Amino acid sequence: MAKKQKSPDGGLSQSVTHLLHRVLQLALDYHAEASGPVGLTQRQYTVLAAAGAADGVSQSDLVRATGIDRSTLADLVARMISKGLLERERSATDARANTVRVSEAGKLALAEGGKPAARSDERLLDLLPPKKRESFVKTLTTLAAAADATAAPAKPATAPKAEKAKTKPAKAASPKGAPKKKGKKAKKQAKAAA
Repeated sequence: MAKKQKSPDGGLSQSVTHLLHRVLQLALDYHAEASGPVGLTQRQYTVLAAAGAADGVSQSDLVRATGIDRSTLADLVARMISKGLLERERSATDARANTVRVSEAGKLALAEGGKPAARSDERLLDLLPPKKRESFVKTLTTLAAAADATAAPAKPATAPKAEKAKTKPAKAASPKGAPKKKGKKAKKQAKAAA
């Protein structure tokens, strides 16, 4: 019987997560090339696009819309505010929360940033045969929707109906000198000791 050969890449060529990471890196490289050294990064573009979709969004809304984790997004938003791309203001509906909106400079950057984003998407899709492109995008959409469903906050559980207190009747005291009943565990221990 022939020995099974180990793959030279340690199985990475069959790892979905590794392959997705590699493709993401390629997409980010394409975006960086298309936008140049002074253009928006892919994440900056994504945040501006999500913030521009509504007038004043919370950072929690941006986390859900972009898929960027909360701490990374908070840092990214702070840097984008300091660059003048976003503006922060108190929420009209929650005095404890802030909302973020796209500034005038951010709107210009968003309009310009759409071109490199589209070019990098096109360049990536050009690597696939034309007949597979639509299916690829649908598959990615399905995976992203599943990720959104997994990350969605759980609905608050309704309080269970109060259960009636289960009370056991008190054990009757056995008369003095009467042998006590042994449980199954005690019987097994006694049998094993014999």
